[in-house]
Amino acid sequence: MNSISGYTDTRRTRGGFTLLEMLLALALVGLVLVGLNSFIFSMGELWGRNSDARLFEQHTRAVTRFLAEQLRQASLPPAGTGNKPITVQEVRVSTGATENLLTFELLQGSRVIPWPDKPLPEVVCSLQWREREGLVLLWRSRLETRFLEDPPHETVVSPLVSEVLYDYYDVDFKNWKTETALQRGDDDEFLVPQRLRLKFTYAGRTREMLVAVPTVTEGLPVF
Repeated sequence: MNSISGYTDTRRTRGGFTLLEMLLALALVGLVLVGLNSFIFSMGELWGRNSDARLFEQHTRAVTRFLAEQLRQASLPPAGTGNKPITVQEVRVSTGATENLLTFELLQGSRVIPWPDKPLPEVVCSLQWREREGLVLLWRSRLETRFLEDPPHETVVSPLVSEVLYDYYDVDFKNWKTETALQRGDDDEFLVPQRLRLKFTYAGRTREMLVAVPTVTEGLPVF
């Protein structure tokens, strides 16, 4: 009995934890948790510190994709079956003055257009840059009763666009030329640029993005 009892006591002693071992284990777990918390908080601080930069990059990409998609839609049939689905037209702006703006038509309208009533198709859109407002989309439907009389509606595409430049490809010299204004050809008509160069500025950060302006050959867009 004594031997059996002694064997049993030895087994229980070896299978349990002493108070010292438990204290050491708790201390190690505490150190691990402190280190993990420090890591998490430091990563959160770095993530928050760079949030402006990430949001700025996301904004520039989103605006670029949106404009590229709208221009692509304008160049597709049936809207793009004409020779010039994207042109430069004289547009009367909200100040009452007229400006020559890059203009295109969206047969189905656009998701960013906030209609006062139900959405209408056959929307004529123009892009205008304003110094204190950024890039503005001017739009109106051909089905509006005062299409010719009233100035277009306005939607700010991006307040962070600080400049819009126009890229033209010189076939003779086989190079690109970047212009600050829309250019005229030999016949004095405005030329449609092959690319838009958008300059975004925010909190000391600057980013340039390119938007291809599709052209049409035999009814199909060329990108």
